Amino acid sequence: MTLSSAQPSARDRGDSAATTRWETWTYWPLTALALLWIFVYTAQVIGDVRGTWQGVTSAFMLALQLVFAGDYVVRLVWSRRKGTWFRHHLLDLGVVFVPILRPVRLLSALTRLTSFTRTAGSSVRAQLVIYGLGSMLLLVWQVSLVVLQAERHTPGANILTFGDAVWWAFCTVTTVGYGDYAPVTVVGRIAAVVLMAGGVVLVGLIVATISSWASDRVSHTHALRRASVAESGGDDPATPTG
Repeated sequence: MTLSSAQPSARDRGDSAATTRWETWTYWPLTALALLWIFVYTAQVIGDVRGTWQGVTSAFMLALQLVFAGDYVVRLVWSRRKGTWFRHHLLDLGVVFVPILRPVRLLSALTRLTSFTRTAGSSVRAQLVIYGLGSMLLLVWQVSLVVLQAERHTPGANILTFGDAVWWAFCTVTTVGYGDYAPVTVVGRIAAVVLMAGGVVLVGLIVATISSWASDRVSHTHALRRASVAESGGDDPATPTG
């Protein structure tokens, strides 16, 4: 069974012909808007924008989120089975509140490389690693901005620059935790919990992927040995005799 046959079809996900056409038309424009949202938010935080320009950038980002919300509502209304569609499009709901999630869908292009799709097993592992690491990098970027925005002007805080925030985020997500930087605000600590949970998932993903790869290699080597013994007409030395 190939990976493509294991994935649910558009019909199984509750999509209709109308939602499929709509998604085809809006995929790249909405992805571009998501990247624009990330750029504006990054500029707002790193530039420490205040006053009128803070209001302008915040209103612009809110308008983009309303566009994502409108896209979600349109596709939900046009879906064939709304309950099924909802369950299979939770990422799209997340994009409405966290637009930085939308570029995650661009990672699917990397999983279609020939070197990643030689077998179903290697294809699944490649997708897990690419989506996992890609999502984690986006999460680190987003949390770094959130923490910097919350901490920078708080008395007693030591995360004062974007470099400090990124260093802290990588130490946290990799479960290293040097302790040289730590959030002191409620928002910063909530973001830290999210990042810690993501770090646990990342470590588990890496361990599971390596274990799966090693198991496949051992099975493949054993199968080659048995085939070689069978061709030579001998007994498999690894097989116990009665």
